[in-house]
Amino acid sequence: MGSFRQWFDRDKLKEIFRTHWESFKETFSRYREDRYAEVVQKMLGCGDAQNGYATYVCGGCGGEWRRVPFSCKSCFCLSCAKVYTDRWAARIEAILFPGVAYRHTVLTVPDELREYFYREARLLSELMRVGIECLADTLSTVLRRAVSGGYIVVIQTNGRSGSYNPHLHIIMTSGGIASSGRGGHSWVTLKYFPYEILHKKWQYHLFKMLKEQVPTQEMRAKIDELYRKYPKGLVANIQKGEVPKRIRELAKYLAKYVVSPPISVRRIASYDGKWVKYWYRDHKSGRRKMEEVDVYRFIGRMVQHILPKGMQRVRYYGLHAVAVYRKIYKKLRFILPADAGQCRETFTISRKGYRQRVMETTARDPFICSRCGGELILWRIWHPSYGVIYDEEERLKSGQYERSQRGRDPDVGDLRYSLLQLSLPGLRV
Repeated sequence: MGSFRQWFDRDKLKEIFRTHWESFKETFSRYREDRYAEVVQKMLGCGDAQNGYATYVCGGCGGEWRRVPFSCKSCFCLSCAKVYTDRWAARIEAILFPGVAYRHTVLTVPDELREYFYREARLLSELMRVGIECLADTLSTVLRRAVSGGYIVVIQTNGRSGSYNPHLHIIMTSGGIASSGRGGHSWVTLKYFPYEILHKKWQYHLFKMLKEQVPTQEMRAKIDELYRKYPKGLVANIQKGEVPKRIRELAKYLAKYVVSPPISVRRIASYDGKWVKYWYRDHKSGRRKMEEVDVYRFIGRMVQHILPKGMQRVRYYGLHAVAVYRKIYKKLRFILPADAGQCRETFTISRKGYRQRVMETTARDPFICSRCGGELILWRIWHPSYGVIYDEEERLKSGQYERSQRGRDPDVGDLRYSLLQLSLPGLRV
């Protein structure tokens, strides 16, 4: 049932875009740029054999073959969002420092300033940069010394309802490396993070950046007004205590918060051709809230979160910057105090393929022959740009397996060679 629901919602989303995307672009000229069309077309072609596929054949009887279309693997595609999230979690798990505690910080932007980021996407990069400056400044201020911490920052532009709400999710080390004299270094642990200092620091750094990047009288007046409106600083949330201690749990925790799509497939309740109804979890009440919007507004809430081409949603700073990370990784274990250890386990989240995902949702192995129970083997891979990438039939015809099987025990190559002798017409796809 869950699998049927997922496919039903994916087709419903495609129907919305196929029916209304062109007229939406005509109505809203902002979205006529190629970067939007490219992502939308990729999503619409997800699971379509015309965009590439792999063919499998039963290695037991040769009587069953299956064509598996390629997925787009885009975070914009609601049906592929789970795959994208799993891969992101695995990537984060691989770069966290064993033995180091982490904190999850969220830096928000006031309602009055969000429009500027919507109009000028370049400001999103500046937002990521200034967020790190704010945390680095706060860390050194609280610890009363120059400290180098590690930061993983992710820009998220959607709120829970799908509306435009740019904010930062930052994963920071709970402490950092400081000079201990004579060229030595030591690890300084951050045990307490004062909210009042972070609120004021974030207000100062954000407003300073905006006045520099948007040097207009309107912006200066807006900033002065916001200083009066928010005398205690801006909202900056810190996850109380440390985030999960086990590396795998931490990676999944982060992925849930920072790379989730604007609206997931399971939240779309209905679509009647003109209106789309979906639900989200209200941040204040914690309860489900149903919202119904016209189809143009729904499409707009989806595509407005497509970032400019080439812009990285995830960036690494400080100890997690690529060049620094490689140098510090081995040295870190020698300077960490014994009581700083948090993430001691090191193991890898395996990348789930098509087979495993289908088995999880349907409890059925898609690569087991329904006729004889044998396992399906890869037969051909085709891509629209490159043609046939892999062709087992051509390998068999060339005599490759026939030559290689001499002098050794039979293996899967011999099995495939036997299949050729069956001359199965069903394999000519």
